[in-house]
Amino acid sequence: MSAIPLVDLSLQHAEVAEEVEDGFAEVLSAGDFIGGKAVSAFEQEYADFVGARSCIGVANGTDALEMALRAVGVGQGHEVVVPANTFIATAEAVVRVGARPVFVDVDEDSLLIDPAAVGPVVTERTRAVVPVDLYGQVAPFEQLPRVIADRGIAVVEDAAQSQGATRHGRSAGTFGDAAATSFYPGKNLGAYGDAGAVVTDDDRIAERVRLLGAHGSPAKYQHTLLGFNSRLDTLQAVVLRAKLRRLREWNEQRRRAAASYHAMLAGTPGLRLPATLPGNEPVWHLYVVRVARRDEVLARLHAEGIGAGIHYPVPVHLSPATADLGYAQGAFPVSEQAAHEILSLPMFPGITAAQQERVVDVLLSVVGAGG
Repeated sequence: MSAIPLVDLSLQHAEVAEEVEDGFAEVLSAGDFIGGKAVSAFEQEYADFVGARSCIGVANGTDALEMALRAVGVGQGHEVVVPANTFIATAEAVVRVGARPVFVDVDEDSLLIDPAAVGPVVTERTRAVVPVDLYGQVAPFEQLPRVIADRGIAVVEDAAQSQGATRHGRSAGTFGDAAATSFYPGKNLGAYGDAGAVVTDDDRIAERVRLLGAHGSPAKYQHTLLGFNSRLDTLQAVVLRAKLRRLREWNEQRRRAAASYHAMLAGTPGLRLPATLPGNEPVWHLYVVRVARRDEVLARLHAEGIGAGIHYPVPVHLSPATADLGYAQGAFPVSEQAAHEILSLPMFPGITAAQQERVVDVLLSVVGAGG
């Protein structure tokens, strides 16, 4: 029996290979490597896809978060509220701008930020809150406490895992003053290397992000602020344009695969299926179940050639990299418990019914045997 990967990117490449090859040839022929026409075309196309005024391509998702935070005015001495259940880049971007991440726990069912936990940690130093769209569904932005708006605290959406998702009919990437997304290869919309973007309806924020990513330079050798070098590569823009044309269909394939998992796994003792918040239409970047003795189950799946994963095994507040923030075990019990239970099953456009049945058969045999 052949192995089943967590993600199979070769299927997407097969669909876009010819289009990408032609696009690369055009870029190479023109020498259009930095800020090429494919970049501006993709930025407009992705802004239209999301339904936002502006999209600014940058080098990667972490830069996108940092630049969005800088653009909304976060800096030295500020505090930024961040969920404990997220990839470290969310907190890392906060530190890189000179601010302090202030963690909060997540909702027990969705594992998205718990809006009720935000208000109690807001202080006079709070400058922003970064809800994270996780596993392919949008965070409950409209439930953030009134104090956020009353105090003019910025909202930056971490939309790296939600490209194409909606909440109450509104697209991911449009729920804050600005949104940051990643086009890392394994994302729903993935490049052939690192890439990212900031999306916003605010012209001032858009202009500041563009300046930050180009050494603070509106024109050659003119520098109005100190920035850095973070631009979307033209070759990556070629890839992203080709894939964006297919993203809606690929997301539908993910939804169908998630529905199949639901049907085959429903009612399994000892297995908790992913929950979708009311109003959300997820795009299933990941299909995350929860199970006791997770590490034993994962090892058995790997032994059977099933490429399952963990997103994420250590809550950010307990990472050695954030030890100086002073959080201890027990600070955020929902995030900490989930970290011991979450298990990501293979999920990608083109996954076959036979592959899913194989995943489910192995998983049920392991769970039924008590791990």
